[in-house]
Amino acid sequence: MAAISLSKVEETAPALVSLYKTAGVSLRKHGLDGARAAVYLVVDYSGSMKPYYKDGSVQALADRVLGLSAHFDDDGTVPVVFFSTDVDAQTEIALADHRGRIERIVAGLGHMGKTSYHLAMDAVIDHYLDSGSTDPALVVFQTDGGPINKLAAERYLCKAARLPLFWQFIGFGDPESKQFDYLRKLDDLSVPDKRVVDNAGFFHVGAEPRKVSDAELYDRLVGEFPKWLVAARAQGIVRG
Repeated sequence: MAAISLSKVEETAPALVSLYKTAGVSLRKHGLDGARAAVYLVVDYSGSMKPYYKDGSVQALADRVLGLSAHFDDDGTVPVVFFSTDVDAQTEIALADHRGRIERIVAGLGHMGKTSYHLAMDAVIDHYLDSGSTDPALVVFQTDGGPINKLAAERYLCKAARLPLFWQFIGFGDPESKQFDYLRKLDDLSVPDKRVVDNAGFFHVGAEPRKVSDAELYDRLVGEFPKWLVAARAQGIVRG
């Protein structure tokens, strides 16, 4: 059973009902019906991301993540980290207040910097540990390119493998771009040499992310999560 009922979504966020239903289909397909997890959204605020904020792609992703989160978590909110060279903002989006939320947050942010993953990862880890949650977490991490500090990002991912956090990276932009070579490498880091379990996935949604159907996006968002849950339970990283 979903953490938040359909009637509650209809009442608080009617525009997300279709997303909520589509997410439910994907979760059932991947054996995650009734599963509980914290859901995070991390979004790239580097200069090259400007068109994706302008055309609504980032807001669309946030809405889709909210639709998924309502199945996993009953608090109706998703913690969000905006990052560029540093962490630009740590806030949340809520079912009841999702419309135009990304635009409102971004209006209060300054200069769009470069791309640096590890500080955003650190912010998620801190938030998760401070929350006292015992549920595993699915971290949706959106970016349009590799980080300026590759070694730091790899180190954080490997250290975080001992925590109940799964990092699902999503690339916005040309899938053929060399920018995504690093994320493919991160996705394939060896186990157990580099990390205790495979705690990350990566896929790209092309230069027009909103054209990817909701069903396909949800299938890809949760596709690797069940396999990680099995491995993380076997290592005692996830309880139960």
